[in-house]
Amino acid sequence: MVESKEWYLAAYATEGIPTSDHLKLRTVVVDIDSIPDGHVALETLFISVEPYLRTRLTGLQDGISLHQFQLNQVITGFGAGRVIRSNDSNYKEGDEVLNPFSPVVEYCVTPSRFLRKLDPTNGILLLDYFNALGPPGFAAWLGIEVLGDPKPGSNVFISAASSAVGLCAGQLAKIRGCRAIGSTCTDEKVKLIKEKFGYDDGFNYDKETDLDAALSKYFPNGIDVHLDNVGGKMLEAVLNHVWTEREGVRNLLNMVGKEVKMEGFMISSYLDRFGDFAKQMESYLKDGKIKSKNKINFGIDSLLDSLASLFSSTNIGNVVIQVKV
Repeated sequence: MVESKEWYLAAYATEGIPTSDHLKLRTVVVDIDSIPDGHVALETLFISVEPYLRTRLTGLQDGISLHQFQLNQVITGFGAGRVIRSNDSNYKEGDEVLNPFSPVVEYCVTPSRFLRKLDPTNGILLLDYFNALGPPGFAAWLGIEVLGDPKPGSNVFISAASSAVGLCAGQLAKIRGCRAIGSTCTDEKVKLIKEKFGYDDGFNYDKETDLDAALSKYFPNGIDVHLDNVGGKMLEAVLNHVWTEREGVRNLLNMVGKEVKMEGFMISSYLDRFGDFAKQMESYLKDGKIKSKNKINFGIDSLLDSLASLFSSTNIGNVVIQVKV
């Protein structure tokens, strides 16, 4: 029997950043010795804190096909853990595993069928599985490699370029021989994406009073591929730069003139491509073509601060909680 802290949903957060009124921490006792067949007991090592988590805390269906957490339910995320007990011959004590449905807890007993055992000899850092080889990298890979499919020399624009998805997407565009431009919310982030992550250029959208003028400056010949992480006024401005300018949402007609394709996607719909993604991205990592950036917060108690940081100008890359050493 071990004591374990766990985060659960106490009340829905329909607006703003979730607080301790919505997400609460409690301590429970976990029996790690009486494990059902096909299960393992895990000590949680890392939990990824990603923006989509916010959409599962509202209690509303807002057009994004993600199931809402239920009240009093322990919330889940993408995590990594160490096996401390096993009732599955495929896993032994000490194995490190990825868990795509990891409860945000210190210890848990979980079905082993969802786990992926990691190879400690493959030269991949554990934290890379939370960025370039995790959900952010997979989303970027789908957007650039599968759906965007830009040709060499294409002009690629990526909003929220310093986010975990944005950093990977810009690097993937450069690998394909494209010109990559990103937008971020601070001058420091613009400098970062250019100097450390290979972007050709970028701009601080908070300093731009006219987004159309900014895009005209950076894309005098138009935008070929746009990976949108923002929407709103930025998307409207982008559509003005694939064809003739029109006002407001009426510029959706701009998509007709150049046969522009716009597609929203959920990574859960492309899980059949995950093997292709992992093979290619592992090769890029080993060759030094892709870099990851994680912000590590220590201790399971840091969840609320970690979640809030995603929606502030301070965040760069992926936010990860280190639960245990």
